[in-house]
Amino acid sequence: MIRKTLLPLCVALMSLAGAAGCGVLGGSDDPAAQAAREPAGSSSAGAAGARPRYDVTPLLHPRKEYFGVALNGAPSSVEPVDAFAKTVGKKPNLVGSYSSWGDGFNAKGAQNVFGDGALLYVSWEPYKPGLDKIADGSQDAYIKKYAASVRETNVPVAISFGHEMNGHWYPWGTKDTTPETFVKAWRHVHDVFQDVGATNVIWVWSPNVVNPVPSVKLKPYWPGDAYVDWVGIVGYWTATGAHTFDTLYGPTRRQVSEFTDKPVLISETSSEPGERRRADVRALLGGVEADDDVIGFLWFNIPKRADWRIQSSPLALAEFKRLIADDAFGFEVPRS
Repeated sequence: MIRKTLLPLCVALMSLAGAAGCGVLGGSDDPAAQAAREPAGSSSAGAAGARPRYDVTPLLHPRKEYFGVALNGAPSSVEPVDAFAKTVGKKPNLVGSYSSWGDGFNAKGAQNVFGDGALLYVSWEPYKPGLDKIADGSQDAYIKKYAASVRETNVPVAISFGHEMNGHWYPWGTKDTTPETFVKAWRHVHDVFQDVGATNVIWVWSPNVVNPVPSVKLKPYWPGDAYVDWVGIVGYWTATGAHTFDTLYGPTRRQVSEFTDKPVLISETSSEPGERRRADVRALLGGVEADDDVIGFLWFNIPKRADWRIQSSPLALAEFKRLIADDAFGFEVPRS
């Protein structure tokens, strides 16, 4: 993967060019941070008095893993994030949130997260009026307003539109829509953002793990490489389900690899309380660190039908703290 396998090549090329070196993402002399301040195709100052557009490109293939969390109260406040950081011993650099179709963009939350050195991750859930209405353009006024707010905030934002589309449990899933309509809606939303100039978005296509829905193939739901930056995989560790990194995520990864090589984020996960929880934590973090194609994970730390909070299991928490302390996890998102 670019993050690890190309690093020696990067160093060698920059040495030949007389450059200072590749740096560490987020460092003061890091090319990624410089690129974030000076987006491709724009001058360093931009228009007179204008703030340069934030360029998300350096965030797409980080050298270290994203360490994410979803918490009640965040991102409108960073206090829950700071409290979680104290609990596990490291500050997350990816903060999950949920936005229903029709809600405004949480600009203040995005600024809070970015000011805290992290990236906001939005799961945008199109409950109503349906993907067909989104695809046909009748929702464009709302999309343009949302996109304009994202653009004007001018901080990096990851957006997952219609996550778990291969499941039957959401209205944008297999019971109420078709893959063709999903793809048309996704591309339309993406294109409106581009037209508005909201280029500070990382687009995350996030199916559920295929294990519970093996007959639903993922390729028909793929919008295309030009419309997606990351593949996000939603998959939870349950008491009776898959209990290794490969058995939980492998079948999905293998399907996805047939049509794209985009970076993979475990975009929503946690472990059900029980005897296996400590082992699940070890398998998750160990798998993420070992797999060059996986760029991190986002832990769902909210009680919902089960107590998914890591602090609810002392032994699992201790294992989480031990493993997340590794330098491979976490980095500060560069300021623009």
